[in-house]
Amino acid sequence: MGPLYVVAGVLHFVVPDLYAQIIPPFLPAPLVLVYLSGVAEIAVGVGVLIPRTRRYAAWATIAVLIAIFPANIYMATSMVAVDGISGGDPSPLIRWGRLPLQGVLILWAYWYTDSGADGA
Repeated sequence: MGPLYVVAGVLHFVVPDLYAQIIPPFLPAPLVLVYLSGVAEIAVGVGVLIPRTRRYAAWATIAVLIAIFPANIYMATSMVAVDGISGGDPSPLIRWGRLPLQGVLILWAYWYTDSGADGA
């Protein structure tokens, strides 16, 4: 799980405009939020790789996933055209499919809150 979040976080710095497009308009400073969420994803990704911080990082991962959920809802409900995605704009199936996937990711992170959870 750790490398997944590190890569996702780095992508926030590589293609920030892509992520800024799905920030709901009621939130301020989309680009700042993209960078902050990128830092958070990198931090939790590294954190779950370290046994000493794994449990705390897993809880932080859940918090990050909840915090970014409004962007996924906005992307699904607004049908905003996302410029710059390889393969074109996501289909409605992908847009709506991200919502339950967020639940799966939360459950995956929750598994790491158990101090006996192995691997990252």
